[in-house]
Amino acid sequence: MINVLIVEDDPMVAEFNRKYMEQVEGFRCGGWASSVEEAKKYIAEQAIDLILLDVYMQESNGLDLLSFIRETGANIDVIVISAASDMNSVKKAMNFGAVDYLIKPFHFNRFLEALTGYREHISIVRERSLLSQEELDRLIYHKSLTKDLARLPKGITKSTLAMIWNCIQRHNKVLFSTEDIAESAGISRVSMRKYLTFMTEIEALSMETIYGTIGRPVYQYRILPQAEGIMNSFI
Repeated sequence: MINVLIVEDDPMVAEFNRKYMEQVEGFRCGGWASSVEEAKKYIAEQAIDLILLDVYMQESNGLDLLSFIRETGANIDVIVISAASDMNSVKKAMNFGAVDYLIKPFHFNRFLEALTGYREHISIVRERSLLSQEELDRLIYHKSLTKDLARLPKGITKSTLAMIWNCIQRHNKVLFSTEDIAESAGISRVSMRKYLTFMTEIEALSMETIYGTIGRPVYQYRILPQAEGIMNSFI
């Protein structure tokens, strides 16, 4: 589990970032700090792996925390999430070792890309003692080892995916089956199953197995909270 500290002086924004973060598997919010000084206290008292850091705060500049982390040699990574879009702030953050930089406002799929990329990065760092050149290049250039979220696999078309997603959104029940949406969309159950499997793999849907009293189990699906942002990256 990746332990995260949110450094943001606006409590509503901090809560928004926390809810986004907790929709991504493998991350846990270890705390919230509203200033650089408060963040330093958290770092001293708790094991933090990653900081989601704002730059512009009323009492401090988030880049000062980045500088502090590098000066002390703390083994903490930082993703900057800020309205600061000037080149000086971006360059300084990168020079101090920020692993990613998100400019507010941002879409969920960009946030998802940042966290999944980081999760893959930290998995390699923790689990491997030797790297291939390809793996090292990806780490250096911050390229995610996860599949491209905007790339459709063979046999999945954008137009059909969009049509199925619209049918799912119009469905008036929390849980739905392959047959429910296939009938609504007017396509075969075999084709529908392929699309629903894909949407489950990209974590737009979750699948549940419902066991009846007789016969085979029925697979039903539900929309996940982050689905809208994920699907927008495809359709």
